[in-house]
Amino acid sequence: MEASLGNGEMPNQNPINPRSNVTLVPSSSSPVWPTIDGPLGLSEEDSVSYARRFYKFGFALLPWLWALNCFYFWPALRHSRSFPRIHHYVLRSAVGLTVFTVLLASWAFTFVIGGERLFGHVWDQLVMYNLADRLGLTGWS
Repeated sequence: MEASLGNGEMPNQNPINPRSNVTLVPSSSSPVWPTIDGPLGLSEEDSVSYARRFYKFGFALLPWLWALNCFYFWPALRHSRSFPRIHHYVLRSAVGLTVFTVLLASWAFTFVIGGERLFGHVWDQLVMYNLADRLGLTGWS
């Protein structure tokens, strides 16, 4: 039934609108927008700039910017082939956030679980409430 049209035109590829020559994009294809805001978000060029800034400023001991980078550019992190320029920064932000979280959690758990049993007599010099008492910063002693 698909015969060529006499004037050299190709037959329609869109089954919904026979007058349109636009092919439908399947819903499982890559996203169109690099941010979670969709069409209200940034363009791809602006997104590269912001992703780069969030990644670099995360090294200034602001790892919450890495978390923000991963959250805001989630489509770019999830679909790496769609936004390769952005994916590079967002993936590295995710790795940096993971490393920072593991280090912070292990440091906190060392003090919470180990405490005086782990550090011995040095424990009294490490905890802040003893330091505040020694410096006279508390008003209740």
